[in-house]
Amino acid sequence: MAVYDLEEQEKLDDLKAWWQQNSKYVSAAVVVVALVVIGVQGWRWYQRTQAEQASVLYQAVSQAVRANDLSKAKEPATQIVDRFARTAYAPRAALLYAKMLYDGGDKPGARAQLQWIIDHASEDELKAIARFRLAQAMLDEKQYDDALKTLDIKTDDAFIGLFADLRGDILAAMGKNVEAKAAYEIALAKIDPKSPYRAFVQVKFDALGGAQ
Repeated sequence: MAVYDLEEQEKLDDLKAWWQQNSKYVSAAVVVVALVVIGVQGWRWYQRTQAEQASVLYQAVSQAVRANDLSKAKEPATQIVDRFARTAYAPRAALLYAKMLYDGGDKPGARAQLQWIIDHASEDELKAIARFRLAQAMLDEKQYDDALKTLDIKTDDAFIGLFADLRGDILAAMGKNVEAKAAYEIALAKIDPKSPYRAFVQVKFDALGGAQ
């Protein structure tokens, strides 16, 4: 028993000596781990809080859209972009607000919202929608070259047909009927044959001479 006690004492002494030499490193490691855990938990809480607050503002914008009240949309739309730009709600609110601005006659304001989405949205689909709408606005304002440049980007297959159709509209407005016809042909090849929208593209294609 005495031998066992002596061995235990030696182990205890060794442990104490090791602790004296390494305690500061162990403590530092524990602190780092604790900070990482706290940081992850804090970030998740921050993201959840940000999303919740952004959701409230998005709902306010949505309600203003349904009420067709541009004045009530301005404050929440501005706040969500300024304070919660990294949330999924911000670009969606900007899309809604851009349409209200454009319909209300504030075309520069609408274009600024759409450009913000292109520059800041994390979802490619939202960026593509913003590009499409921005190019439409440029076409309406006869800014044809800018509209074509806006569409001149690789996009998801789901948007190729829409982009090609709008490119055809722009080229037709510029009097470039051969190029417009080629763009419509791409659109017809990419748009679902069952889509009613395709029939509209077909009419424009046929108006330029159709397949020859």
